[in-house]
Amino acid sequence: MDILPLLRSDYTTLSFEFFPPKDDAGSESLLKTVHELTKLDPAFVSVTYGAGGTTRERTRNIVQRIMSETSVPTIPHLTCIGHSEEEMTQILDGYAEDGVKTILALRGDPPRDNPNYDRSADHFKYASDLVRFIRNHPHDFTIGVAGFPEGHPGTQNRLKEMDYFKQKVDEGAHYICTQLFFDNHDFMDYRDRCDLVGIDIPIVAGVMPITTISGMKRMAELAEGSRFPATLLRALNRAGDDPQGIRQAGFDYATEQCQDLIDQKASGIHLYTLNKSLGTTEIAKTLRF
Repeated sequence: MDILPLLRSDYTTLSFEFFPPKDDAGSESLLKTVHELTKLDPAFVSVTYGAGGTTRERTRNIVQRIMSETSVPTIPHLTCIGHSEEEMTQILDGYAEDGVKTILALRGDPPRDNPNYDRSADHFKYASDLVRFIRNHPHDFTIGVAGFPEGHPGTQNRLKEMDYFKQKVDEGAHYICTQLFFDNHDFMDYRDRCDLVGIDIPIVAGVMPITTISGMKRMAELAEGSRFPATLLRALNRAGDDPQGIRQAGFDYATEQCQDLIDQKASGIHLYTLNKSLGTTEIAKTLRF
């Protein structure tokens, strides 16, 4: 199923992101979560790809299982790091055989055990290179790319940032799925800046509910530059040391954030689920998806 007609429609779509489990028990747990969330009729679900391609087979395996056990369009993430042209062709051929219709093309992070990884040796140095390669594959994939409402961490010059991003889109991207953000003003401004440089494809907003203070701090370390608005921090502070109160404050904030995105006619809302269904289901039901 082609997701583009849904993303181009007049209503805001709902979608979910998962990461590939490390073992069989985790896979069974994730499939249970997927089945619960498919009751919400998502436009699609996506599965992440480990830094440096470390979850290559596990990503494909879980994509295959979701596609065989549900009717939901399933989108694998694919990154540039460490792959030759031959390897990338094999990966795309495999997904074409599986019936995958859409790929999310990303530059990706270097392997965690090799922080000094030399990107200059890669065949695909930028996401735009990967987008171009997928576009030229015999299988007609729909191609998604990542957007950065808070700014790309590798480009401090915000004017050049949009020029670089426009190049990536011009290589053949069909839609944008943003990295997580907590201030909707960042998303609206990003959408306007895309419009100013002539980018006219659907933009799906990435939202991650805060569930723990430790998780938020870890997020701040991993996603350099992430901004946590005072309204969110104030709500979390009111919860004190109560884990349930912190979780509820995080979900309440995410729900309000999503409702505002719907009111602002975002093409879609992409919820980072952390492979759990309970909180995601609460948010979706409150929003009456």
